[in-house]
Amino acid sequence: MKLKHTIQSAVLLTILCCHSLHIKAQEKSTVLLFDFYGDSIQISTRLPLTFTNTYSSSGKDLVQQYFEELSPASYEPIVSALLQYKATLLLDDWLYYQLIRKTVQQFAPKQDNYERYTVYKWLLLSKSGYAATLKYSHNKLLFYVHTDEDVFNLPVYAVGSRQFVCLNYHDYAPINFLNEQFTDVTPAITPGSQSFSYKITQLPDFNTVDYIEKELQFNYYASEYNFKIKLNPSIKNIFTNYPVVDYASYFNIPLSKPTYESLIPLLKKETSRRNLKQGVDFLMRFTRYAFLFEPDVQHFGQEKRLSPEQTLLYDKSDCEDRAALFFFLVKEIYNLPMIVLSFPDHISIGVNFEKPVGKPIYHDGVAYTICEPTPQKQDLAIGKMPPALKKKPYEIVYVYTPGKK
Repeated sequence: MKLKHTIQSAVLLTILCCHSLHIKAQEKSTVLLFDFYGDSIQISTRLPLTFTNTYSSSGKDLVQQYFEELSPASYEPIVSALLQYKATLLLDDWLYYQLIRKTVQQFAPKQDNYERYTVYKWLLLSKSGYAATLKYSHNKLLFYVHTDEDVFNLPVYAVGSRQFVCLNYHDYAPINFLNEQFTDVTPAITPGSQSFSYKITQLPDFNTVDYIEKELQFNYYASEYNFKIKLNPSIKNIFTNYPVVDYASYFNIPLSKPTYESLIPLLKKETSRRNLKQGVDFLMRFTRYAFLFEPDVQHFGQEKRLSPEQTLLYDKSDCEDRAALFFFLVKEIYNLPMIVLSFPDHISIGVNFEKPVGKPIYHDGVAYTICEPTPQKQDLAIGKMPPALKKKPYEIVYVYTPGKK
């Protein structure tokens, strides 16, 4: 195993630096200037940009040798600057990782040397305090981070009770992990210990000039409604590789400020003209009929849970996406208790009214009224469950109680 590990490390080093590596001293810092979703980023780095292939192996772990030639003075300034931006911009972990990706792209582009790009991302995330690792096999360098949260469509491995999730699997998928063995090649530098979170509590302050106007049209009984809202296509970039996470996490992803301010006041105006149940019915039918339906596998080629703003941005969406948007709207406008019901191949929402409508779903002694936000063969009113689901088993996968996390 020791020989195999040395051989794999040597192959990794070859990919990194075209045979072998020596880091040339970099006396002057390089200033990186770029835009990060509306914010101007300026970072000075002393990380080596120039490599020559004059290093010869002595049998030592070559990846470790690589990092032994990186002095703390070369990476501490850039890590400090990144963490300062994280604090100033109030970046959640996922967006902070996007900032690291974009920073590394400026001086070690992905398309020039993918392994070097990955190693630098690992270095900056690790030195930012997160527990992260590298694994290698047959020209594949996988980058993992420790998280305590449920992630459903990415490779994971465990060290004791700690779960590590792959951050760059999308660049290699699919991988048959039964046939292909990966070896840990993480350099023995002081590791971080912080757990990575996929929860997103706020979106960036995008440039307002980058927003587009989209018209959403739907019928509410005999009346036609047309809402013009502001949306930012950059939302697609932020969530391009965002994994399938638990319902509590992705149902609570907020809207960006301009999108919120262009939509929520319109909906509040319309719902204020109606009683509570009529208002929820209005939100349900808006979510049901303002977008075309298409399963994720057909739309994206794989399962993908859309945030509320993504659902507004895309023309097509499935039941999970509409459930997330409907949940967000009801929470924002009425802040009512809700449950998320998972049927085989379907997701729906139950809303707690003082007096339930139809046959309610009970959970912990509380009655919830079915509100179906996805178009069905029948035009279902509040309290009506799709006939095909009436005898199907379901699981309550998320319970929202106002005032509780």
